[in-house]
Amino acid sequence: MTIQITIIKIEGYGGWTLTLGNDREAQLQILQSKIYGDLQKLFSEQNCLVFFNRFDEYFVASNGLSVKDHIEIIREMSKKYPNLVLSISIGTGNTPLDANNNAYKARKSKNLLDSHYLIYGNQLDCLKTNTRSVWNNYFKILHIDINNSSETESKLSPYEITLHVVKIYFILIDKFLKKDSLTFFLGGDNFMVITHDLKESEISNILDIIYKESRVKLNCGIGSGRTSREAAKNATQSLDNIRKLRNEGKIFHVYEAI
Repeated sequence: MTIQITIIKIEGYGGWTLTLGNDREAQLQILQSKIYGDLQKLFSEQNCLVFFNRFDEYFVASNGLSVKDHIEIIREMSKKYPNLVLSISIGTGNTPLDANNNAYKARKSKNLLDSHYLIYGNQLDCLKTNTRSVWNNYFKILHIDINNSSETESKLSPYEITLHVVKIYFILIDKFLKKDSLTFFLGGDNFMVITHDLKESEISNILDIIYKESRVKLNCGIGSGRTSREAAKNATQSLDNIRKLRNEGKIFHVYEAI
């Protein structure tokens, strides 16, 4: 299995923000949300999914995208934001963590695939990932939410709920990183994990451990697909099926719709 991860970074962000003066926060929040929205739109049109890591950095599960495809997206972003400099680091690997590490190494080693658009990566790996054979490989994505979160919300204030969700997010990151998988917060009480060949039994075991440590039950829909958007769609369908089955009196906390 070959997984491709793209890391997009706003260059010179810290220094640039200082030029906006002290009354800059509203401007920055508006700009950051627009950049995320535009990146999500452009990549989703290529059947990829963008996750915000920090608001000056975004991760894309980008299987199937060539260097040329990345250039087209950056070109579109440059038209919208002529004063903004974005860099891209592309990494591939057998696991999401491997791909992340290789993207980081390519940037650190200054392995430029395109100097004009600041695209870093290993030329050989990027060529391999964009051959037709990669389409025989599948992304696996997990869509996780907190079971009966409405019950928790009825007992806690909005800010206490935030603390509750952030604690779960940290635990998920920690547990799945040990399995070479990357976890991202989607909002509300929802999370997505980019993973590789984790078996359903392994996923169930992780959720059981989290329950023992935190007393929080999680539901997990598993989805596979040739692209991250397809895998995420199937994972969400699996999560929706858990809710439907619960209404029929059938309890599942981990489910994969076939």
